[in-house]
Amino acid sequence: MNKKLWTLNLLLLAGLALLGRQWHQNWTAARARERTVLGRPLKTTPPPEAAPSSPAAPLQAAGYLEVAQNLLFSKDRNPNVVIEAAPPKPVPPFPRFFGVMNLGDGLMAILSDGPARQRPFRPGDKVGEFQLAEIGKDALVLEWNQKQFSKKFSELMEREKGSPDPAPAAPVTPPPPPQPAETRPAGPGIDMGAGVAACNPNDASPAGAVVDGKRKVVTDSPFGRICRWETVR
Repeated sequence: MNKKLWTLNLLLLAGLALLGRQWHQNWTAARARERTVLGRPLKTTPPPEAAPSSPAAPLQAAGYLEVAQNLLFSKDRNPNVVIEAAPPKPVPPFPRFFGVMNLGDGLMAILSDGPARQRPFRPGDKVGEFQLAEIGKDALVLEWNQKQFSKKFSELMEREKGSPDPAPAAPVTPPPPPQPAETRPAGPGIDMGAGVAACNPNDASPAGAVVDGKRKVVTDSPFGRICRWETVR
């Protein structure tokens, strides 16, 4: 039994020695190949020749004109500024007309410059946003925003619903020069419509006088005496 163990041990030792010798030979060969490869000189190649670059063009301000005029992120940007004109101010509502009277010192128009408010106005007075420029025979001339508007009495009267629209305003024409007080005729003056005419200033004819088919009527009011000529029926 002991002889067999010794024999087996000797065989193992012989195998180990053989393996060690083989490993040493392989290691020695690998080291030799490494020295051969690392010791081999490398072949160097010359670098490629670089072509000479062209000189840069000098900077010019005209080349940046588009950048200066336009925003890079907005194609519609340009130096032409468009100033939009403000829309014209609308014409305010015209005052309502209630009649014309003459107390002996000139014509006055009864107008309303507010809701449920009416009073006499003379030429030159402010009527709301307008200025009463003239009192004509059958129309008023109102001025607003340096513009004049000729409006007939019928256009300014308060109309009932469903009534036809009034005729368009007539162009403004300068009134005839006033006659001197001593040459103004007695009798009916400006026709106010509905068969009624105003009295001429300095009309000395008595109340009840009939001239040209009209009778002179003088009545008292909160504003004083009102004179008018009414058609005789």
